[in-house]
Parts: sequence; structure tokens; C-alpha cells
Amino acid sequence: MRAMILPAVRYVAILVLIPLALYAAYIFSGAQKYAEAASIARGAKDFKELSDRFVALADTKGAEYAFVVLKRVNLPPNTDLHLLGHVVGDELYKQRGVDGIGICTQDFRNACSHAIVIGALNEFGGEPALLLIRDACKKAPGGPGAYTMCYHGLGHGIFAFYGYDLEPTIALCKQTGTEEYHEREYIECVGGAVMELMGGGGHDRDAWLASRSRYLSEDAPLAPCTSDVIPSEIKPLCLVYLTPRLWELADIDLGRPDPTQFTKAFAFCDALPPSQKELRDACFGGFGKEFIPLAGARDIRSVDQLPDFVYALAIEWCAYAPAVDGRSACISEALSSVFWGGENDPNASFRFCGLVPESEMQSACYRSLARNIQSYAVTSERSALCARIPEEERKECTVLGI
Repeated sequence: MRAMILPAVRYVAILVLIPLALYAAYIFSGAQKYAEAASIARGAKDFKELSDRFVALADTKGAEYAFVVLKRVNLPPNTDLHLLGHVVGDELYKQRGVDGIGICTQDFRNACSHAIVIGALNEFGGEPALLLIRDACKKAPGGPGAYTMCYHGLGHGIFAFYGYDLEPTIALCKQTGTEEYHEREYIECVGGAVMELMGGGGHDRDAWLASRSRYLSEDAPLAPCTSDVIPSEIKPLCLVYLTPRLWELADIDLGRPDPTQFTKAFAFCDALPPSQKELRDACFGGFGKEFIPLAGARDIRSVDQLPDFVYALAIEWCAYAPAVDGRSACISEALSSVFWGGENDPNASFRFCGLVPESEMQSACYRSLARNIQSYAVTSERSALCARIPEEERKECTVLGI
């Protein structure tokens, strides 16, 4: 399988071709009505300039209009579309307040609804905002996973609200959990805070850098997830979101990733003993979650439309994990990134698993797909989707979903 690895120069070609192939027709189909889609990104030197242009567009024509342009625009490779969605969502909150969630969509991995709840937190404060935020999250667009993922976005905001201090962040996140959702709001909230620690800092970069110095250590590469600051029930999800830090420690250039360097990063996860299976699976799984957008040049607008060779690249990268359980965990989370809580076309997930060579990795892929269908597929479609899972992996697909 490793002989199939694409050289860096071909990966660079992928970065150029994917956005063009997926969106050229879409862009030009609405060129007259949304003319800015053809020009707004042209010549932008960096993410800040691109963000400023979208803020200006939202100011003149409305944030709702700016979101449509964001769906159509051809952006430079590796542009963080989720973060750019937050930028436009911030403007939507200024214009519509909490009611803005009513015009949000699930595009850009729920960036709009995330921005709305962060805006409510900043306007109304910590605890006083929680009931308002719960009502807003109930209205978050998307499938069954949209409500709890709304709290992931909130976690980003709470962490910034408390000056990038994990202790009060975790305490407030804990107040969001409910028995109805098995405390998932709390878990996703802290997960959002960890993700912000890995790659955020937009609210106060100096405070964010100080927080990273406090919680991250080259001598303890799995910190803060394995430290006492993270409660035991949060440690697995923390490790899922730790991947960018492990890539940083392995000196991986995400613009032109050398697959052989993933081996060094995987080694940090492999240091966890086999007896800590849940933590190992989470750590290796985080790679798979990140491999899908990375292979697709970070264009998350149509993950279910990515061509086979992009999926194959993510599969090959998972094969660099040094142990069978690591490869299986990696491919399982990669599949979840394609399925994305039922928001994407399920046919893409079947296509993805079909590309995995027959092995324990493929079995793990189908088991993950079965769990995702069981949890997120609508009742009217669940039986038909379960029937497409290979019989030996179908068991987890037969229980009623949430």
C-alpha cells in the first residue's frame, strides 16, 4: 500500500485541481446574482485580508448574502473554511442577534450556528447565557448531531471568554450537560475548547500563546489530554482534537505533507499502552478525522463529492499507523468525517469504505459506518442503509438510533 503514496508534487496538483473541479460550474452558475464570488478572493495575501473582505461584504450586502458567496467562491488551497464561516457568522450575530440562527445552514461544518452561540455568550455573559444558548442550539440546522455539535462551537467561545483558561471553561461546560443527551453537550463543549487551544487565538493571540505555554509541553506530547486538568470522561475526545499539535511536534508541513512524517506523529499515540484502548483509539482516530479535509485541500464544502483519489490518499495516510488498532481507529474516524453526522450523502461513505483494501481496516470502516447510520440516519432510511453494510459488520447497524 505504501508504494501507492503520492509524491509531494502530485499532492500540490491536487490542491489546485480539487477546488476548481468541484466548484467551477457552481460558481459561474450564479455569477450574475453573486458576482463577488468570482473576485472576492482574488489577490488576497493572507487569511486576514480574505476575512476583512468578507466582513466588508457582509456589512454592505448582509451576512446572509456573504454566506452564499462563501459557498460559491473559489478559494486558495488550505483556506480554513470553517474559521471563515465563523467570521461571517460573527457579522450575522451583529445584524440579527440570536435570531440569526434561524437563517444558518449546516454548511462549513456548522460554523454559522457556532458563531451565533459564541455571540450570545459574549453579549450575555457566562451562566446567564446558557438557557438562551440551549434554545438557540435546539434550533441549529442539520441532523440529529447538530444540537450537540452546537456546544462544540460554544466551547471555543467559552475558552476565549475565560482568557484561555481551561479550569473555568470546563466548569461552565459541565453545566451544559443533560441526562437526555448523556452529558454530550458538556463533552462537546470541552472538545471545542481543546480545539481552540490547538489552533485558535483569534480573540486575543497573546493570551492564547500564554495558554499554550501553560498547557502544552514538548516533554509531554499528549498534554493536556493526559494531564489532571482534563477530566477522565473528556480525555478521549481531547485526544481526537490533539492531532494538529502532534503534527506540529513532528514538523509536518501541512501545505506539502510528506507521508513518511506521519509515522513520527503516530508514534506519540503508539506510546499509549494497549491496556488504554479507548485513549489509543481516540489518539489514532484524530488523524483520520483530519486526513479527510487535509487530502481535500481543506475544502469542506462538499466532502461527499470528493473524488476517489482524494479518499484513497487519506486511506493511504492511515496505513502509516504502526499498529493494527491504530490503522483501524484512523480509518474509523476518517469515515465519520465523511459521514459527518448524517449531513453528507451516505453514498460517499459507502464509496469511501469500498476503496479501503480488504483487511481489518476495511472491516473497521464498515463497523464505523454501521454505528454512524445507527446513530444519525433518519428512521425511514436506516433499514435500507443498514442492508448495504456487509453482513459480518452489520450488527451495530440494527439497533434503533437516537
